[in-house]
This record gives sequence, structure tokens and C-alpha cells, in this order.
Amino acid sequence: MSDQSRPMTKALYEKAPSTRQAVKFLTAATIGGTLLFLSGLTLTGTVIALIMATPVLVLFSPILVPAAIAVFLATIGFLVSGGCGVTAITVLTWIYSYVKGKHPPGADHLDYARTKIADKARDMTERAKEYGQYVQQKAQEATQAS
Repeated sequence: MSDQSRPMTKALYEKAPSTRQAVKFLTAATIGGTLLFLSGLTLTGTVIALIMATPVLVLFSPILVPAAIAVFLATIGFLVSGGCGVTAITVLTWIYSYVKGKHPPGADHLDYARTKIADKARDMTERAKEYGQYVQQKAQEATQAS
């Protein structure tokens, strides 16, 4: 029996995780279990606090709801104002870099758009001159015909 159990033991030993893997697993399981326990405690505490605070919230809701709305709107206002300020500073910095001759990101797109607009303006000017000459010619023909 001893001879038959040896290959089986050897096969089990080869498939067994290494000591390092076992320590990793135990550490992860311990930390995971602890965090799961703490999250359960937090959930329980939150539910108990909500149960205890509900009557107070119901009594003071005519005061708390408008106050919460005012705080929310003030917070959003400050955030939007700050965002607009950061955007303005960023744009001014980009314009300063562009004017100084540096090549900020997107400058090539701006230059391309500027040349396209200038080309289109030139084309429209030529068309307007041609159309003006056409109208003058038609007006002269009309006056000569009458």
C-alpha cells in the first residue's frame, strides 16, 4: 500500500500551491474578510442612524429642504464659477503662447481654419465683383435698349 500511495502523494505535492501562494491567499482572505466585516458595520450604523434621524428630519423638513437646496445651488455656483475661471486662464495662456510664436496644441488646426476662411473670403470678394460687373452690364443694356 505504501508503494501505491507514494505516486499519489507526489502528484498531490506537485499540484499543491507554493508557500508564497498560500501566504498571498491567506493575506487576501484576511484583508477581504476584515473589509467585508467593516462594510457590514458601516451599513448597520448607517441604517440605525437613519432610523433614529427620520423623525427629526420629518419635523425639520420645511426648514432643511430649502436650506439644502440653497446650499446645493451655492455649491454648484461656486463650482461653475471656478470652472469658468480655470477655463479662462487656460484659454488666455493658450492665446499668449500662440501670440508669442510657440506652437500650442491645436494651433495647426487654427492656422488651417484661418487659411480656409481667408480663401473663402477671397473667393466671395471675386464673386461679388463679378456679379457687380454683371449687374452694371445688364443695367447699361437696359438703359441702351429703352
